[in-house]
Amino acid sequence: MSRTQPQPEAAPALPPPGEALRPEGRWLAEVEASSGVKAGACYGCKKCSNGCPLTFAMDLHPYQAVRLLQLGQMERLESSATVWICASCQTCLTRCPNQVDLPRLMDWLKERLHGRGEEVGEKDIRLFHELFLKGVAKRGRVFEGELMGSYMLRTGGAFGPEAMANARLGLTMLRKGRLKLLPARTRESRWRRALFKKRRGGSHA
Repeated sequence: MSRTQPQPEAAPALPPPGEALRPEGRWLAEVEASSGVKAGACYGCKKCSNGCPLTFAMDLHPYQAVRLLQLGQMERLESSATVWICASCQTCLTRCPNQVDLPRLMDWLKERLHGRGEEVGEKDIRLFHELFLKGVAKRGRVFEGELMGSYMLRTGGAFGPEAMANARLGLTMLRKGRLKLLPARTRESRWRRALFKKRRGGSHA
């Protein structure tokens, strides 16, 4: 009985010449000087990506974002969802052997895009960031109940299934003492007013 011989797998097609990466070195130096992040120190060990809890939702893993910056591919980097999905949880920085401050870089990119008025691909994420900063400007810290209530009202989901799920989670956190019923304020407010006054007067973009 004859058997069908397995066919060798086809080699992956090479990208067309127009898709080839063309490194642009000036961007790395400019971004490092402006953001204060030594992205050139990254050597691609991938510890940041292996520890990041949000890679499942990202189109670029953290080490890939840094690599694009090293190659000067700013357009690709700025158009990625990763910039906005990053939660600045500091896990990547904790794991990085060279202390490349990725959360600071992502915050710098957010400010840069926001200052230019760029559209954000992730639905309603800019609104969330604006409401977050509004709470910080008001009290010096975020009051989670106000933040989520404002976000749900502004996104039209105040009585939808997502809002109900968040409400149940909030009640559970309240019972366990993980959520405050009333907002707290910082004792010192002069530094906060000065910080936001300075921010309104200038831009990092």
